[in-house]
This record gives sequence, C-alpha cells and structure tokens, in this order.
Amino acid sequence: MAFAFALAVGGCVRAPRCVPDERGAAAFTSPPAAAAGAGTPGNAPRPAISPAVARPGDPATRADDEIVVCGARFHTGTKVVLWTDPAGFDAYRPHRRFEPAEALPSDGREVPRYGSFRRGLDAALAARVAADGWRLADLQAVVHQVVLHYDAAGTSAQAFEVLHDRRGLSAHFLVDLDGTVYQTLDLKERAWHAGSTNDRSVGIEVANIGAYADRAVLDRWYAPSPEGARLVVPDGVRRGALPAGATFVPARPGPIAGAIHGETVWQHDFTAAQYEALARLLAALSRVLPRCRLAAPRGADGEVLRTLLPDGEAGAAFEGVLGHWHVSGAKVDPGPAFQWDVVLERARAVLDGR
Repeated sequence: MAFAFALAVGGCVRAPRCVPDERGAAAFTSPPAAAAGAGTPGNAPRPAISPAVARPGDPATRADDEIVVCGARFHTGTKVVLWTDPAGFDAYRPHRRFEPAEALPSDGREVPRYGSFRRGLDAALAARVAADGWRLADLQAVVHQVVLHYDAAGTSAQAFEVLHDRRGLSAHFLVDLDGTVYQTLDLKERAWHAGSTNDRSVGIEVANIGAYADRAVLDRWYAPSPEGARLVVPDGVRRGALPAGATFVPARPGPIAGAIHGETVWQHDFTAAQYEALARLLAALSRVLPRCRLAAPRGADGEVLRTLLPDGEAGAAFEGVLGHWHVSGAKVDPGPAFQWDVVLERARAVLDGR
C-alpha cells in the first residue's frame, strides 16, 4: 500500500566525525563531498571543520539526523533528538525526567534503568568489554535483533515518563507521532525493554496507544471525521515537543483487527511520518549493525508470524526485525495494524537511494 511519505530531510549541517574503532571503520564510507543535506543512512558524518583550521573552543555542530553507536555518530536521514540535546530524553540520568527532585522510579526499582554489560558473551569478549568497554566491531558481533514495540502511552514524552520515571525501564529509541526519533542511550548499553532478548537487541518504542480486545479503549484517543479517525492527544497526556491541539492521521482508516497469539485485538494504524522515520532508522541500523537484517520472521505462507518464535537457539538465532509478540506470549505489540512489508520495503528503498 502506498503512502505519501515526507522524504525531504535536507538543510542539515554536517557534524564532526566520530570515528569508529579500527576494527569497525572499514565497513563505513562517508558520503560524497558534493552531496547535500543529511548523509546516507549508516554513514559516519563528515567533518564540519578541518582540524587544521579549528581552534580549541570552536563549537562542533551536528546534522540533527545522527544516532550514536559506541560513541560514534551515524546518519539516518530523519530527525533525531539525542539524550544530550535540549528536550531530549536521557535514560542515563539517575533522577526522574519529569520530577527531577526524585531519584528512584516510582515503582521502587533501583537505578539505573539499563545495563552496560550484555550477558552471554564468550569469555574473551566479556573480559575485553569489562576492561575496555564496547568497540563497534564487538557490538556488531553480538547485536542481531531489533525489537519493535508500541509504547501504549500514546506519545514519546508520556512513554518516557512511564518507562523511566515510573517503571525503571528503557528503550534505545522512541518514535513520536510526528516522526521525531528520540535516542535515549548509546546502543552499546543493554536497554531494558524485552526480557532476555535485551542481550542481543535494540529496542524501539513507537508512539501508539496500543491494541485491545475492547475497541472502546481507543475512543479516548481517536475522534471520527468524514475522512476517517483523527488522533487528538487527550488532556493530561504529556505532549513533549508536539504542538498543543495538533491532530495526527493514521496511515490507514481504522481501527484494524487482527489475531496475535490467537487473540483478536483492535488497533489504529501508526502515522505515515512514523513509518518513514522508522524505515530510515531501520535502514541505518542494518548498515551499522549488519546482523540486524531488514527481514522479519515469516511462516510457510510468507506472512509475518503472529506467534512466538521457537524456543531456544532457533528463536535466539534469528537476525532481523521482531515484534515484541515474537519474544513474549503476553505481548501483542507492535499490533495488528503495523505494516511490516511497507516499513521493510521502504527501508530497502532508502538504502538503494530510492
């Protein structure tokens, strides 16, 4: 199904390059000098100032589309707000984001909300990471899954409050209703988003109130109109940078029903801006972490599985993009409305320059 995606992400100022370690740098090339705007997804940024010209104390700019992996920055071609940016969501901070006088999450979980050491590493790699930290090549050998979630909070700001301030959890990325991507942690960290899968995965929370057996749950968020349902953020929900009173249009009319783990649930679709941003983010991740292929688990009929992956090594060995429902029988996210083929095909097209 076609969407009117917003493709223009130009006018970005290139950032000083953060060079990956020597064992990972050869996998990446900088965009041609004549290229305008943001670089190809997965490329390391080009220097903005020649080292021979830069003076100590000169500001270093960035392109506003980079993600951070093992301290190095890589382009995505879509707007990214880092945890270090004003209005960013910082999962490293020990205190609550929206109640800064309070340190511990409100459910009593101890801080921090993430882990710096992924479990199950072989002895040599574990010793090296413990001594020196993560190198890009080491992370590329370990991380081979991307887990997609709907946040069930409706906006990225509300999601971060729930995850960080209340529950003591984390995800590497949040994708808001307008397509803004928020990165909360360097990907070398073990975000707490999907149980034991955390050791081998990147976690992405996409803003959407979720999927339910009772369609009435959706009525608080979606108002009918002649053109189809419109999403209006309810009063009392954190909007973050989303404009007050803004409405958002699902990519397809809904709600849409589907069976996951044999249970039929209803959900409104994500926005076109979210699909475009997610496709570009996945394209970048597939280059930076090559084992995170642009593929999803499929059955004999070619359709994306709507059940758990096989237990044990078979499921753990899958390389690509998963839904939360693939690794937990208690979860149904990213939900029946999520358009797997659209996102993955769009990500491939981005890498092909289409």
